Amino acid sequence: MNISITPELEQFVHAKVKSGMYNSASELIREALRLLAERDELHTRRIAAMDAFLQEGIDSAANGDHVTPEELWAELDEIIREAEQKHG
Repeated sequence: MNISITPELEQFVHAKVKSGMYNSASELIREALRLLAERDELHTRRIAAMDAFLQEGIDSAANGDHVTPEELWAELDEIIREAEQKHG
């Protein structure tokens, strides 16, 4: 695989390798891609958690159950926190 990056990114890569944080540019790129994959997975988990929460709300409303907006946001915050904790 051959990739092209901007001069600024190339300088960044060289600086990280020179600092001793990474042994090579390849090692840095592998780490960057791993972190990107983790970020994508967290995003996917957040979306899935919100979708499930919204469906639960739709189902509850159809059954005549209702909550206040404050209860709704508090529960959504908790669901997102749980999704983030599962990730890391």
